[in-house]
Amino acid sequence: MAMARHKSRRDFLTGEDFLKAEREKARKLRQTKWWRRKCASGICYYCGRKFKPSELTMDHLIPLAQGGKSVRENLVPACKECNNKKKYLMPWEWDEYLARLKGGTNES
Repeated sequence: MAMARHKSRRDFLTGEDFLKAEREKARKLRQTKWWRRKCASGICYYCGRKFKPSELTMDHLIPLAQGGKSVRENLVPACKECNNKKKYLMPWEWDEYLARLKGGTNES
């Protein structure tokens, strides 16, 4: 008979505790070689402009406030301007915003 897995305290994090834990993971990832390599080109993921690598910030494609996590697949280098404008937008909301800025539309 298989034993049921007991849920750890981490399985029951409150919203605030979840955010705190994920922010801590992000802080640790910012110190890794992986992140330094990701920023080395100096290219903002969103606007494509070139910056000094030290001027790029870490952005969550799916924001923590929307349930995103601090994992490599969800983290991109962004300039401060794009990161501040994107805030809590989901990827498709941000794409629609950029399309409107460029004069295009995403409406059918």
